[in-house]
Amino acid sequence: MIPPADSLLKYDTPVLVSKNTETKSPKARPLKVSPQQPAASGPVPPPPKPKPASSDASRQQTEEILNAILPPREWMEGNQLWIQQVSSTPCTRTDVVHLQEQLDLQLQQRQARETGICPVRRELYTQCFDEMIRQVTINCAERGLLLLRVRDEIRMTIAAYQTLYESSVAFGMRKALMAELGKSDMEKRISDLESEKLELEKHVNEQKAKCEATEKRENERQQLEAKKHTEEIQFLKRTNQQLKAQLEGAIPPKSDCLAKRTDSTHQ
Repeated sequence: MIPPADSLLKYDTPVLVSKNTETKSPKARPLKVSPQQPAASGPVPPPPKPKPASSDASRQQTEEILNAILPPREWMEGNQLWIQQVSSTPCTRTDVVHLQEQLDLQLQQRQARETGICPVRRELYTQCFDEMIRQVTINCAERGLLLLRVRDEIRMTIAAYQTLYESSVAFGMRKALMAELGKSDMEKRISDLESEKLELEKHVNEQKAKCEATEKRENERQQLEAKKHTEEIQFLKRTNQQLKAQLEGAIPPKSDCLAKRTDSTHQ
């Protein structure tokens, strides 16, 4: 592992935990080791004056709360394990101003986007919020724990929105792929239907041509039959007139018959 990158969260001086190369058990607790002090060659200084027990207990409780809220970070450098805890030093107004300046500088240096979704901007603001939680926790542990709840709720909300966004993007991609597959199928179906339409139109045109030819043929046949019928009627009329004329020529008139009957009577 490489040493962690600079963070807006304020940490104490790194502490060397282990120098051996043996593999640590994963269930072993990390030991809190203070920095090694160089051996003094001069006279031993007198021990520091003991502080009140209440202040030591309060400071220890604050450090425990800080370590629970903001866990220390560890990294390997060579064969040495280093650990770095968050600072428990109270902050001043200058620290807050410096934090704001560092936030603006990091946003500019890392070219974070001002709008939209930006992982860099989110990371920097998360570090800034953690630093504010650290500063508040040192002065009031209860307020720091309440801010921790707010931070966790914000993270859960963002994670939920991120999951929803990723699922919606995946759903959109699936729908787009399905639409593309359906598009090719629909294009093939449209092509088949257009070919079928052309075939049907060709068949309809052929049937129309056959129908027109049949109608024309039937009209000509009807005209021929009507002409033939008319000719037969005229022929029969002429024949009837000729037979009538022959019949009239064969039968004498009624006046001649009466005259002949009269002559025969007188005789």
